[in-house]
Amino acid sequence: MDEDDAEYMQGSDDEDYGFDYSDDDDDANQAGSADVENMYYTAKSKKEDNPEQAVKEFRAIVDQEEEKGDWGFKALKQMTKLLFLTLHRPTEALQTYIELLSYTKSAVTRNYSEKTINGILDYVGGGKSGPVDVNTLERFYQATKSALQEAKNERLSVKTNLKLAKLWLDRKEYGRLSKLIRDLHASTVGADGEDVAQKGTQLLEIYALEIQMYNETKNYKKLKEIYNASNSVRSAIPHPRIMGVIKECGGKMWMGERQWRRAGEDFFESFRNYDEAGSPQRIQVLKYLVLANMLTGSEVNPFDSQETKPYKNDPQIKAMTDLVDAYQRREVHVAEKILRDNRATIMDDPFIRSYIGDLLRSLRTQYLIDLIRPYTRLELTFLAKQLNVERDEVEELLIGLILEGKVEGRIDQVAMRLELDRKQVLEKKRYNALEKWTVALESVHAAVVGKSPMSGGRSGGGDVPYGYPPEAFGSLRDFGRYDVY
Repeated sequence: MDEDDAEYMQGSDDEDYGFDYSDDDDDANQAGSADVENMYYTAKSKKEDNPEQAVKEFRAIVDQEEEKGDWGFKALKQMTKLLFLTLHRPTEALQTYIELLSYTKSAVTRNYSEKTINGILDYVGGGKSGPVDVNTLERFYQATKSALQEAKNERLSVKTNLKLAKLWLDRKEYGRLSKLIRDLHASTVGADGEDVAQKGTQLLEIYALEIQMYNETKNYKKLKEIYNASNSVRSAIPHPRIMGVIKECGGKMWMGERQWRRAGEDFFESFRNYDEAGSPQRIQVLKYLVLANMLTGSEVNPFDSQETKPYKNDPQIKAMTDLVDAYQRREVHVAEKILRDNRATIMDDPFIRSYIGDLLRSLRTQYLIDLIRPYTRLELTFLAKQLNVERDEVEELLIGLILEGKVEGRIDQVAMRLELDRKQVLEKKRYNALEKWTVALESVHAAVVGKSPMSGGRSGGGDVPYGYPPEAFGSLRDFGRYDVY
């Protein structure tokens, strides 16, 4: 018994275990059934060596059936598969498939018919027989939807539409996908125009497809709108893979807005869901999580968490763990070497590659701050040589650091050197220290005055000792406004 027959046996859930005495008519029926069964397995044995002959013999089974039954259904299933996958005649395969759909009303169990339809649509859209014409695919799905609507099988009809939507997404048929998504949304709306609470899970599946479409077409305004809508769905128990998709696209959205921390949070949720679903996409999303974590400038190693630790030494992740180590040690040259040596696992991903510039800029900035700390004057050519970049890039980095207040100094563009104002730095540190000292003294003053017997036991820094005018006691904070040497 092969896979098709095993599936058929599992789907046959309408067996009758009652006992009846057989008469001559029953004996004749059993004999006829045995003959049809023999014909079926004979035809099946010729599938590999003589597929044309197998198709003819399967057709003979269908033609001789007076009433639609199990063996005719199975024969049509085999014919559809042979014509589509082996003989590459999709038009004929579509005709046998339409004939097969007519059997699903009463000839076979609902369970078995649904498994068969799903199986056929999977290999029609899966490209196992080579590239398939888009119009042919659409005809297969249209025939399926018409049959399911006639049978009033709404659940399978929605599942079929979701399967087709995923197919259009994979093939980048965004026009067809947009139209189908509108139809899917209509199926989730109740009579009052509001989303039906019980269909929340289905709604999240639709949002996942929509989010992927807007992410690939770079329509970030609509992406954010759908992302927020997906977060507002409460009455749903979605498959972890669906939430993985939504959170992955959300993370990419936040990355585009340079909100690294929020991106990291979504990538972590996406990784956790993909991991729960057993999806291989978890490895790619883990790389995105590591990238976002580095861009935040966090000192926390993303592989310290319980969920990510098992993947630390994964061959596809090893390069990213090395990159994290180099980033945290501020070893810019080591990081650049890791990126050069691991192009296949890091740089070949277009999404990661688009943020490597930001990552290297962040790393070079930190390296530059550490490098200039002991000096008062440095040549820009020296800094460029240390960073292994052009002098203009060093100048741009320094200008950014000066404007952000991270470096106190100026660039002499005539002499092409950085001059650090150490006196200004020391003065700033001195006033910061005095400010902290003033605040501490004021706290002590408030505590002492509050506990003094002369204040009547009242608390609060505004009280003064009894018998002294308030103007005799100026605010200690004023002390910080005077120069102290």
